[in-house]
Amino acid sequence: MFQYILNQEDCVRIDPAPGQVIFAAECEKTTLTIMEFEPHTVTPEHSHPHEQVGYLIEGEAEYVIEGKTYPVRAGQMWRLPGNVPHQVKVGDRPMRVVEVFCPVREDFRAKD
Repeated sequence: MFQYILNQEDCVRIDPAPGQVIFAAECEKTTLTIMEFEPHTVTPEHSHPHEQVGYLIEGEAEYVIEGKTYPVRAGQMWRLPGNVPHQVKVGDRPMRVVEVFCPVREDFRAKD
């Protein structure tokens, strides 16, 4: 049976690098994530074909998008079309974000 209501512990947990954890849930066409980062964590520049929309719940960071730096603080959102190079540099406090990806992030699925 399809689970309509989820708790964070029901999500797929991904630990992509030290100081970073991702909790992911998907539906038919989208992936929703909660991402938690320790202070001063850096996500290397990358891109992916998925559209990405996010909301910063707590903390602050610098987002480097197509080589331009954008300071982001709690309460702000971002939107990235697919294939746009981006990087995240977390500030002095832990950071927590919610992001939605479309289409589904295959790499965020549970490994069988």
